[in-house]
Amino acid sequence: MSVRDSFDLTDRVAIITGGAGLLGIKHAEAVAAMGGTPVLVDINAERAISCAEALAANLQRPTLGLGVDITRPDRVEQMLKSTLDAFGRVDILINNAANNPKMEARNDGQEWSRFEQFSLEAWNQDMAVGLTGAFLCSQVVGSHLAQQGHGVILNIASDLSVIAPDQRIYRQPGLPDDQQPVKPVTYSVVKAGLIGLTRYLATYWADRGVRVNALSPGGVYNEQDAAFVQRLTNLIPMGRMAGKDEYQAAVVFLVSDASAYMTGMNLVMDGGRTVW
Repeated sequence: MSVRDSFDLTDRVAIITGGAGLLGIKHAEAVAAMGGTPVLVDINAERAISCAEALAANLQRPTLGLGVDITRPDRVEQMLKSTLDAFGRVDILINNAANNPKMEARNDGQEWSRFEQFSLEAWNQDMAVGLTGAFLCSQVVGSHLAQQGHGVILNIASDLSVIAPDQRIYRQPGLPDDQQPVKPVTYSVVKAGLIGLTRYLATYWADRGVRVNALSPGGVYNEQDAAFVQRLTNLIPMGRMAGKDEYQAAVVFLVSDASAYMTGMNLVMDGGRTVW
């Protein structure tokens, strides 16, 4: 197989959770650009369908959009069935979904994200989507891949799977310490947990032809506050955040035959932040 051919995804079907999100759409574009068939799975069914339709029109590739609550085993089973009914196969699972909590500020003036005030409800919700959802999708889709004797699972983690968040970059001037916003504890725990899941499944299904790896991106620029961007980029040797397209080639590498001798690994792609 040539180097060029090793990246080819022609006719391979990839289920992408969180497929209607900022990076989920980009993962789908990357799969489709290399000849694959993306299935965009999202809790927001309308958005999943519209994003899949737009992608199909732009790249002239078959796609499917599915509204799925990945925290419910029955819905995950139906997700696999719908994919097989539509395309007759599945080859790739990209666990990309993460909870994006919409929480109002506490009325006692304390910041909800701080560890001391972080609610059990928020903890359970974040764990349900980020870890339980990845577990269920891997269990259902991964079992199918193992039965057929080949397939790839890619878990989307974060640079915060290997380092702690630097809470100084979230600070707001004029607020006392107990009201300063912070990166929630669940983000670090979920992303680190995905690395553990990656290693477990990589060895568990190694003899069944299923490879499992993780990608740990750094921060993606998405019109964030300029002061925050400056504080964050001061921590990055390359001096900038990532563009939203810059992880696409890495995704293709990890889900294609180009990485055929790679499993159980975490590819950190963060502009060098974890080096400093």
